[in-house]
Amino acid sequence: MIGTDLPKRIQLSPNVNERQGGKPVSILLLHYTGMESAEKACDWLCREESQVSCHYLVSEQGDITQMVDETKRAWHAGISSWLGAEDINSASIGIELQNKGHTLGYHEFSDKQMQAVAELGKDIAQRNHIEPRNVLAHSDAAPGRKIDPGEKFNWQYLHAHGLGHWVAPEPISGGSFLQEGDSGDPVLALQTLCKFYGYGIDTDGTFDRRTRNVIEAFQRHFRQQRVDGIADASTVATLHKLLKNL
Repeated sequence: MIGTDLPKRIQLSPNVNERQGGKPVSILLLHYTGMESAEKACDWLCREESQVSCHYLVSEQGDITQMVDETKRAWHAGISSWLGAEDINSASIGIELQNKGHTLGYHEFSDKQMQAVAELGKDIAQRNHIEPRNVLAHSDAAPGRKIDPGEKFNWQYLHAHGLGHWVAPEPISGGSFLQEGDSGDPVLALQTLCKFYGYGIDTDGTFDRRTRNVIEAFQRHFRQQRVDGIADASTVATLHKLLKNL
């Protein structure tokens, strides 16, 4: 089975194995390539030496290339976790979007690219019964280690087209906040909410670097106006809204 009937070309990657544990696909994981072009990304993802792959690559023109059969385990997530699961590769389908990324010249995702990702992603999610909150950024599953697809990715557009979880972020304002170095019950409550939503985070009441990384990942996805790892009133209120709308 190759997957969706959407127009695409097929260039199979050797970097693939069987899904482990017999678990069904429950996560759709979105990335950016961080490379100069879709052609270079496709070449790299299909080289055995790279030891990476994905199920689909979407170019800036909205062209779709499939590299791994959806029934197989692509190597795209790395060390990741979500809702307590750690072998994300076995539980997910991975889509790479061509974008130069933060180190080579990060830019907006094109309209054609977003349209293709929305159509492809919705088809995948419907066929695999993927819950909206399990439509993830790589940074959601690997906070601190990954930052893609980043704060310019249009999650609101996906949600408007029937894919993923989204609420309008609360406006940024003053008020109390939590940041790295803080500790106590308010931090524990924040960590507990993040963990309940799905993030891999320790609930020990200490706002450490990992907690900061999780807050940054959350902001890149849901409160993109400011990504600073500080749990201000806007960030916390947006998290509460998301939990209420699960």
